[in-house]
Amino acid sequence: MTPRIRFIRLVTAAAALIVLLFSSAGGVAVQSASADTYVPISGSGSTWSQNALDQWRKNVAANYGMTVNYSGTGSSAGRQDFITGAVDFAVSEIPFQAQPEDGSAPEVPSTKYAYMPIVAGGTSFMYNLKIGGKRVTNLRLDGDVITKIFTGAITNWNDPAIQKDNPGLAMPDKPIVPVLRSDGSGSTAQFTLWMSKKHSDLWNTFCTSVGRATPCGLTSQYPGFGNAKLQNGSLGVAGYVSQDYGEGAITYVEYSYALKSGFPVAKVLNNAGYYIEPTAPSVAVALVGATINPNLTQELSGVYNNTDPRTYPLSSYSYMIIPTEVKGIFTAEKGKTLGAFTSYLLCEGQQQAAALGYSPLPLNLVQAASDQVKRIPGGPAGGVDLANCNNPALTILNSAPQPAACDQQGPNQCTTGTAGAVTDTPVTGSGSGGAAANAPAGSAGAAGSAAAAASGAAAGGAAAASSAAADPAAAAAASNTAVYDANGAVVTGSAAVGAAVAVSRPLSLDDSAFGAQQIVMIAAGVLLLLAIVLPPFLSRRLRRHR
Repeated sequence: MTPRIRFIRLVTAAAALIVLLFSSAGGVAVQSASADTYVPISGSGSTWSQNALDQWRKNVAANYGMTVNYSGTGSSAGRQDFITGAVDFAVSEIPFQAQPEDGSAPEVPSTKYAYMPIVAGGTSFMYNLKIGGKRVTNLRLDGDVITKIFTGAITNWNDPAIQKDNPGLAMPDKPIVPVLRSDGSGSTAQFTLWMSKKHSDLWNTFCTSVGRATPCGLTSQYPGFGNAKLQNGSLGVAGYVSQDYGEGAITYVEYSYALKSGFPVAKVLNNAGYYIEPTAPSVAVALVGATINPNLTQELSGVYNNTDPRTYPLSSYSYMIIPTEVKGIFTAEKGKTLGAFTSYLLCEGQQQAAALGYSPLPLNLVQAASDQVKRIPGGPAGGVDLANCNNPALTILNSAPQPAACDQQGPNQCTTGTAGAVTDTPVTGSGSGGAAANAPAGSAGAAGSAAAAASGAAAGGAAAASSAAADPAAAAAASNTAVYDANGAVVTGSAAVGAAVAVSRPLSLDDSAFGAQQIVMIAAGVLLLLAIVLPPFLSRRLRRHR
């Protein structure tokens, strides 16, 4: 090889090396893989929480290379899977049962564990009802009426008690079809716990009629009665109600299922005398009253009896049952993944709760959860970094909007739709209607309802309610709330107004498969190829010219 050929090869190879070095350390940034590596983990249980868990699992897989498998088999099945050691974690709305209702053996895990709050939500009442061929979207019910519907004491939609709750509607003469969960369900447990605490006489009378012992507390297995329909899972009950044959039906289900189905939910009367929808702010405000028992289970009496007018009374939260020792299939390496996943969902993940139909956990529950994260083997020893926790509900009492005047118990009834059915319902009864605090811009109820909203605000906060009547975006900004879509982008409200809302910028993967970085790498490859091919070619050409 001549000196000239050697020189050409060296120059070409040097150029390729310079391009490679430039791409990794200079003008074009190369995304490096995360220094953390995670082993897959698996869990099972609650369908109540599944919509949130599925989104979070997708997020951490895309952004952190973390694999979290989850099967929504129901709370009871999830607890059994944890007991048998088939999963690394379980999710449930009720704790392990010392005396299971089916007479089976007590639920006693062999692995040490803790209960950790992961997501909040309202047990909502999704329904399918029409008046004059038009869907009702603004139904209101008080707790006594709800209990009577689900115990067979009220059987028709034009019952005087329902009509009293709904002065703006001419209630139709149509049978009510309660739709119940047929499987062991955390949703059933939360609903029946509320009835046993707030309407114990009605609930105990019903239990006696179906052969249950009294006093009758919570149950995860709802007994069938009358013309009630039983369906498996949250999708089952929501699916029944949403069909044409489901007209006249009502069920209890997580709010997120009503959102996905495009159906409304009933507003429930709270202790302050307002009919409230289980939106993210109303649930979070209510759960400020939740306390943690010494055995880490939830105590919701302070939620049911909360007198803040913004609260939804049937608010609760779901547990993740986490191992606190290395045993069976659970290792310290899995603990690292579980610790990272729980830290993510308690802070950054909570930003998406509202858009998914849930509520972000308020500060008291995040603090309680952080104490349990510390106990995960291989997890973060310091728990959650609350100073940098971008959970939007940490200051919810400062940001949640006040209800509108037409949501107060009385002669008027807001016409604004709820949950997945936001269209207004015309006034067919009495009263002047009005728009709820979350009325969409341009809705019929929103027009001319400033006075009603201002009156509602006078009961506890003028700015939020009056802004809501005119513009929901302004209302969200005034109340300092923000709703995020599945990608973490603000879709409602303002994340930039005020300091009460903590905002994160979630990691995201570049959707583009070809960009500047790829061009540089290709150029380097071409130069390397030339360094190999060009010198022999030039050598032959030079020999021909000698």
